[in-house]
Amino acid sequence: MLSEGVTQVWQWFFPSVPLLIHDPVDDREGQEDRRTLHGDHDRHDTRSPTPEIVGGKRTDLAALQHEAVAFQPKLFEAISQRIRRLNYSRRTEQAYLGWIRRFIFAHGMRHPRQLGEREVENFLSMLANSGRVSAGTQNQALSALLFLYREVLRTDLPWMDNVVRAKHSRRIPVVLSPDEVRRMLAMMDGQSWLMAALLYGTGMRLMECVRLRVKDVDFERNEIIVRDGKGARDRRVPLPRRLIEHLHAAIERTRLLHQHDIARGLGRVWMPAALARKYINAELDFGWQYVFPASKISDDPNGGVTRRHHIDEAVLQRAVKTARAKAGILKPATCHTLRHSFATHLLEAGHDIRTVQELLGHKDVATTQIYTTGR
Repeated sequence: MLSEGVTQVWQWFFPSVPLLIHDPVDDREGQEDRRTLHGDHDRHDTRSPTPEIVGGKRTDLAALQHEAVAFQPKLFEAISQRIRRLNYSRRTEQAYLGWIRRFIFAHGMRHPRQLGEREVENFLSMLANSGRVSAGTQNQALSALLFLYREVLRTDLPWMDNVVRAKHSRRIPVVLSPDEVRRMLAMMDGQSWLMAALLYGTGMRLMECVRLRVKDVDFERNEIIVRDGKGARDRRVPLPRRLIEHLHAAIERTRLLHQHDIARGLGRVWMPAALARKYINAELDFGWQYVFPASKISDDPNGGVTRRHHIDEAVLQRAVKTARAKAGILKPATCHTLRHSFATHLLEAGHDIRTVQELLGHKDVATTQIYTTGR
């Protein structure tokens, strides 16, 4: 029997709104490979451990990366070009470059062509033993090195297929009860409250919410189109009715801010490379602006163009952490916990797992089945 709290929360967000999701297709031919990063910002931490450990000594990582870049500028430029050509995310690029720099420095600044299976395994062992990194971080480092050899150096070595990845632990996700969600949201206000409510009411990932554009909010159809989600896939999620008025107000504030930027000779927004070439003036169009823009204008690190970017995701992360503490919730809840809670509450409310899979944007239903573990 479904709990009354689950039903109330669902009705609060979606009173009389049916889930209009097309019939899911069988995607067994494209089983999701969890071993690759490729824009996966949820399971993997793209930040390397702060200290570098080489020969038992702790060294400043920034200094190591600077020396590595100076050592092989053409190599790192080739890596960046290959990553961008394959349309990987910027965060994937940063993570891969970081691991490759550390790998080169850990082996005396030798060129990767001079290194092989033993050096790769020693590096991964060092991360696990000295660095004490998680299995996900260790596999991320391995993905970066395999990308270097296969995609950049075009080296097809037999040992690459024999490198064993660290085994992931099967863990049940942290899920808040409907009452805990209400309590935590009650401790938030303003833009942070709206973004957190969207995470729970739509099941979007943190960066999908942060990067939401005005044109992708469809008030007529009561839905939000998530563009270029994980795996470069688009999907539709229902727009909670209780959030429509607040979202209208947020977009109106963005409109006024954009008009102010235009008057100052600014108003440009980052555009995907292909669209930027096809629609030359689209970067000034209001529809392409972020729903949650940054408070300050900044220079784009790629090209130095002055633009208004989206809000820093750390702002919402800090707000959720503070709200969780104020609400007296002891669970280690984060922004992603709201997505977990969304999926779990839908299943508890009787929705079929394939519908939840579509809403979450999972390629493989096995990924969605984690929310049924232990039930």
